[in-house]
Amino acid sequence: MTHPTRNELDTLAEQIKIWAAELGFQQCAITHTDLSEEKAGLESWLEQGMHGEMDYLDRNTDLRLDPAQLVPGTQRIISVRMDYLPPEVETLKILQQPDKAYVARYTLGRDYHKLMRKRLQTLGKLISEHSPAETSFRPFVDSAPVLERTLARNAGLGWIGKHTLLLNRHAGSWFFLGELFINLPLPIDPPEQNSHCGRCTACLDICPTQAFPAPYVLDARRCISYLTIELKGSIPVELRPLMGNRIFGCDDCQMVCPWNRFAKRSPEDDFKPRHHLDQADLLSLFNWDENTFLQRTEGSAIRRTGHEGWQRNIAVALGNSRGGEQVRQALQQRLASASPLVKEHIEWALAELEKSE
Repeated sequence: MTHPTRNELDTLAEQIKIWAAELGFQQCAITHTDLSEEKAGLESWLEQGMHGEMDYLDRNTDLRLDPAQLVPGTQRIISVRMDYLPPEVETLKILQQPDKAYVARYTLGRDYHKLMRKRLQTLGKLISEHSPAETSFRPFVDSAPVLERTLARNAGLGWIGKHTLLLNRHAGSWFFLGELFINLPLPIDPPEQNSHCGRCTACLDICPTQAFPAPYVLDARRCISYLTIELKGSIPVELRPLMGNRIFGCDDCQMVCPWNRFAKRSPEDDFKPRHHLDQADLLSLFNWDENTFLQRTEGSAIRRTGHEGWQRNIAVALGNSRGGEQVRQALQQRLASASPLVKEHIEWALAELEKSE
């Protein structure tokens, strides 16, 4: 293998950022592979069980902390971000209408994993074609034991906020992250060493289920995103009334963040809402049978919850809704055919609606 000169690598690094922008990434930066400083914090969080049933987070911690073990030969990580909030999509207005369904804004369109991975793959090929040395690379988008927010911070794309999401001074937090592991000793960008959250606690205060026991610490077991997506069983009864109309994910901590005044709307057609999911009624979504659910969530991250999880989540939201005869009838009609899990949540919803009459 030929060893590229410093000058060749500097030129290539500049070119990588130009290609990344052309591929639709809003920002791109390069960092090292040393994540040893994260070990104590990660292990403590796992020991406290704050990852809930997400057992995959408890596996391969050695690979998370050492990307060069995950992909042997990796010398640098190219970190990218891509805005996802579609134009004209409302957030708070939908949350304030209890009969509407609130779906996390990142899932309204097509599944971002494939779109971003494909573009990172293209970026890797471009680097290979123009590299002065033999190149190997591997793209990741939320798909392996990768500490992506830490890597993005180390690359200088932003800081990790009190809500544990990455924040950028010029773009807020409505964006996806992706990584390209590569075997070239490219020049490294300066990390973000400061937090710009100051004394603000808006994200911690707004959380409907109080899922942040302390700033910069998320207890996933109380997080609505976890409850509606990752949790496969019964949603804890005490948390159900706090979930409101959020049926897949939650954006509250992002909505109130002052830095999101600077968030940019996404130009990507693939992120635009499909099937009017940005303003759908709870009842119409509850009436989707399994075939309709599979058809309308094809190529969507919503598939992750499955039809049973979808019905469970909507049953809870209907229990928190304004109710009415139509809602009660829909819930009662579903009882006979519902799985034990869904049935339990429907019965809870009916009891809640009775209480509120």
